[in-house]
Amino acid sequence: MGNVQNKNVQPPAHIDAPKHASNKVSRKIVPIDRSDDILAKVPKIYPQRCCYLRLKRMQRVHDYLKMEKDYVKVTSKNQKFDKNIIEDKKTINKLRGKVVGIGKILELFEDEKHAIVSMSHSKREFYVPILSIVDKSLLRINSTVLVKAGGTSKNIPVAVVGVLKNNDDETINTYKVTKKPKETFSEIAGLDQQIIELREAVEYPLTHQELYDQMGINSPKGVILYGPPGTGKTLLAKAIANSTNATFLRACGSDLVRKTSGEGPKQIRYLFEMAKQYAPCILFLDEIDAIGTKRFDTSCKGEKEIQRTMLELLNQLDGFDDRGEVKIIMATNRIESLDPALIRPGRIDRKIELLQPDQKSKLRIFKIHSGQMNLDKDINFEKILSKEKNMSGAEIKSICSEAGMLALRNFRKIVKMNDFETALKNIFLKTKIEKEEIYL
Repeated sequence: MGNVQNKNVQPPAHIDAPKHASNKVSRKIVPIDRSDDILAKVPKIYPQRCCYLRLKRMQRVHDYLKMEKDYVKVTSKNQKFDKNIIEDKKTINKLRGKVVGIGKILELFEDEKHAIVSMSHSKREFYVPILSIVDKSLLRINSTVLVKAGGTSKNIPVAVVGVLKNNDDETINTYKVTKKPKETFSEIAGLDQQIIELREAVEYPLTHQELYDQMGINSPKGVILYGPPGTGKTLLAKAIANSTNATFLRACGSDLVRKTSGEGPKQIRYLFEMAKQYAPCILFLDEIDAIGTKRFDTSCKGEKEIQRTMLELLNQLDGFDDRGEVKIIMATNRIESLDPALIRPGRIDRKIELLQPDQKSKLRIFKIHSGQMNLDKDINFEKILSKEKNMSGAEIKSICSEAGMLALRNFRKIVKMNDFETALKNIFLKTKIEKEEIYL
């Protein structure tokens, strides 16, 4: 019996007896630890290097500082260069001296070390040397120069010491057309064939020279427009100037006639040099019969000077030097009076005749010039044309302008038929000169 264990043995007093858990606690669900899965789903942050953006920012600042350093370096060089220029100018002023006059170069020798100069206060001409400090690229005929004066009266030029730069050259401003004319080819009526011939000879070689090269032909060197007054010669030249981006130089024949011997040929040479400088260029010589008439033996100095001017023009039109992208347009009312050497092929390759407009062309001209006018409904242009057969385009334009002024005179904004009839009479009015009576 001693080996049999007692089932009702009590635990020691200091140890609590275990109790059964309640149903709520025994059924509690223990959560699963999913922290690793949650951490795996967290997105990664880029750039991973925390200083990458800061590095880029500092690199940009470094580039800006480098640009600033280069700018300061360049400006400092320019300041040093300006200081050197100021010192050179002071040295040149010392070499020039204090007594300096203003003169004009009449003749310039090939060595560019001597020139013939005329002073502004005297008509005499002086042969003087040109100092080495003078900029030779600015020297040319008719340029204004600084002359050191000396002698007893201190009015005699001793040497050329400088050249005055003319920003606004009077000659260029005289010949160069700065603003494009408003006239276009669409405003010209009755000259369709002439427009085609002119554009083929002048405009297309400047804009599409490759077409002529593919055909193996040379474009015309020059064009002459001839015909009665008021047929549109100058109007065609203005339309060409409007349609191209080339420089347009305009000179009248009377502008090239000079009194002093040798001035006319010099002006021709300078005009063509200026055209080459501004190439592509169109040179329009209006009223060419002023210098291009037939040559004849004469003892008059004025006629001889005109003939020398024409000879220089012949040389420039067909000389050894290539003109490049320079096109010549001439205009005259008297082509029969021109020298045959001036208008021969090789110098003037195309001759375009402008005749009086026909009936249809006159109607178109009337509609063009009266297009912006307030006309009455009873206007009949055919009736106006029937009263005067010989009518040019310029005269039609004058009739329209005169009719508008007559309407304004009568305080009207609408031009009526009687205004055109009155304007026609005023334009073509032939004054009769009565013979004066002889009193004994």
